[in-house]
Amino acid sequence: MTAFDVRPVTEDERRSTFDLLGRSLHSNRVSDELWSRFGVSWPAAHKFGAFDGDTPIGIASSFDTDITVPGGGVLPAAAVDGVGVRADRTRRGVLTELMRVQLADVAARGLPLAVLHASEPTIYGRFGYGSAALGKTIRVARPAARLHDRVPLAGEVRMLTPDEAVKEIPGLYHRIARRPGMIGRPPLWWPVMHDRLAGPDGDHVVAVHSGPDGDDGFVVYETVSRRSLEAPDEGAVLQVRDLHADSPVARAGLWRFLLSVDLVSAVHARHRPVDEPLSAMLTDHRHAATLAVEDDLWLRPVDVAAALAARTYRAADPVVLAVTDRLLPANTGHYEVGPDGARRTGAAADLTLDVDTLGMLYLGEWSATALVQAGRVQAGDPAAVARADELFTTIAAPWCGTHF
Repeated sequence: MTAFDVRPVTEDERRSTFDLLGRSLHSNRVSDELWSRFGVSWPAAHKFGAFDGDTPIGIASSFDTDITVPGGGVLPAAAVDGVGVRADRTRRGVLTELMRVQLADVAARGLPLAVLHASEPTIYGRFGYGSAALGKTIRVARPAARLHDRVPLAGEVRMLTPDEAVKEIPGLYHRIARRPGMIGRPPLWWPVMHDRLAGPDGDHVVAVHSGPDGDDGFVVYETVSRRSLEAPDEGAVLQVRDLHADSPVARAGLWRFLLSVDLVSAVHARHRPVDEPLSAMLTDHRHAATLAVEDDLWLRPVDVAAALAARTYRAADPVVLAVTDRLLPANTGHYEVGPDGARRTGAAADLTLDVDTLGMLYLGEWSATALVQAGRVQAGDPAAVARADELFTTIAAPWCGTHF
């Protein structure tokens, strides 16, 4: 095994580690111009590098945020936003050591959860992350798709200038982001979005919905040309990058706006909530095609007791979970979960699972029944499975809605 050291990244190493991450994800080298625009979003804090001497060969980065959990509670969380190893140093233990050090740091700082989007889903389960929220990709045919006449029609939609969008959207997002799985967007998150809106190559468009109490939703989209020599009159595609609404009325207003834009052949949106009822909002549901359902947010309980205690549960008799955590052994133990909350217990286990499977169960995306059938949960008491289904289920499907 090649020798290397893992340690915190210094201020002088920010750019070299950012470049390393880009190269590991097959991007071009970071130019001076690119670094001047986005370097502010890559602080040294909460970054650990693997170094061969002074040369970085691996990086694990995160930023502090918060996440809404079932019941409306908001928990501190580490958002893992950059993990990569140089191509000639993979499969030599570098990633494992980086993730071990990062998790130990997150635990030491008292953050009960860590979350990420997985570029390769096979990687993160062994570090305790579970696929906790899914997202669907939808494509709506235009101009055929029309909203049903019973879909709410209220409020108005206005388009913002780039400068207005940069000022208004962060506060609006903060006010309406309340679904389980949604995370806070700290100041370091916004420069990339602002660049897409008001930067030198900015081409994204923002529209805001306003109801009786003021602004209550927004959409960010870009226009992708479909014209070609063979189809010179082909309408463009509106590619939705960000759409959040505080109510069904606001959501309907934003979709109504998108479906009213002229010279458009389709509206395409990736990683939408799996329970978003767009097809039911149309006069012909076949005009809204679900192209894919993918893993969206991955979640890792870092402090199992704190995480379980922070969310609410539906009415059912308690169950006792036996959780195993190989990387953070302090989490290994038995936990009683019921309508009154969760706590450690010495009682016998009803269900046995690893911490990554607890991550799948935590936000309510996966039922205990499905996880038992998949072999991810072992049921010592078969009757406890139905109780766990009722306890952990949520009315709204969890959804993150933020790329990081």
